[in-house]
Amino acid sequence: MDGPPVAIIGGGIGGLTAALALLQRGIDVIVYEQAGELRVVGAGLQISANGTRVLHALGLAAGLERTQAILDGKEIRHWRTGETWKLFDLGAESVSRYGCPYINIHRGDLHALLVDAVCARKPDAIRLGMKCAGISQTNHDVTIAFASGETAQAGIVIGADGVHSAVRQSVFGAEPPEYSGIVAWRALVSTEDLPLSMRRLVGTNWVGPGAHVVHYPLRGGQLLNFVGLAERPEWTAESWIEPGTTEGFAQAFGGWHPDVLGAIHSAPAPTQWALIGRPPMDPWSHGRITLLGDACHPSLPFLAQGAVMALEDGYVLARCLEKYPGDHAAAFAIYEAARKERTARAVLGAADNAKRFHNPTLADPAGAEAYIAREWQEERIRQRYEWLFVYDATTVPI
Repeated sequence: MDGPPVAIIGGGIGGLTAALALLQRGIDVIVYEQAGELRVVGAGLQISANGTRVLHALGLAAGLERTQAILDGKEIRHWRTGETWKLFDLGAESVSRYGCPYINIHRGDLHALLVDAVCARKPDAIRLGMKCAGISQTNHDVTIAFASGETAQAGIVIGADGVHSAVRQSVFGAEPPEYSGIVAWRALVSTEDLPLSMRRLVGTNWVGPGAHVVHYPLRGGQLLNFVGLAERPEWTAESWIEPGTTEGFAQAFGGWHPDVLGAIHSAPAPTQWALIGRPPMDPWSHGRITLLGDACHPSLPFLAQGAVMALEDGYVLARCLEKYPGDHAAAFAIYEAARKERTARAVLGAADNAKRFHNPTLADPAGAEAYIAREWQEERIRQRYEWLFVYDATTVPI
């Protein structure tokens, strides 16, 4: 594509995926990231086969092997009794069924792989300390204003700046975030501090009335990513993210199985945050500007697809811009047509899982057994997940 570089606002997983996929196709990019330095942030990510397919296409397979954890499977456990049901097999099963592994990885490790790959293709591709303060456009170009007072021109802008997207707000207007009614706590726990029952290479969803817990190993099993999510009618803190306390975390899960409480008490410095969302967007694009990932379809984290949808968005968008050089309107229209229905279905699927994981029936062990056996029977699991895992962003028609 001739002309100035494509500007990507936001240097997270989705923005860097788009940048790398564009650079692979000979399309120049500049990534503007508001952080002043690139550092390890966040905790764990689950990347199903549809996501690792993108990462492998980006040339990251060897790097992933050094940092990922591949699980034997996923399971459901009852919040109080600890009774266990299989969700689905992973490991070799994922490769044989879908052609790619289901991996768990520290967000910081994946981010570092993407940064290194982008910079290997263009050393000065990422500009730090560039917080977007506003954006405007003409028929010919886009002007980005930054909080520092600097401005930049671009022919095309991709807003990959998350649920609080400044690009979305500037282009489509202010839309206040909606509190979901669910608070989450997150911590990384050394597996050496856990009982043997918690050290297995499996992902676990503990389900209970009004709350659930997700945990899975990272970095080859050295760490456990541990997340507890509980319904709370309101969020009173000014920030959406607050430092948590072990006492508050444990109190929210009082009466839960000793494995859960033991992990909570082994967790250093948990983070507490409110899960928020926004109404579905239509359209995602306006003129020379488009959005991807949480900037246009934020989701509750109950389907393990938030980061994966951003990976798919970034790759499909790059393919569209390559296929329709010089015609951003066509590229954006095809991109939206390829992605809207799928991402909306993922958002709805995550919301459905929130109700499923927190069902009041789970309070009674006898009722819970019948409920779990019904909701997690093989055919229902296949209906909820198969359509996600078989998708191929590298070949989907555009």
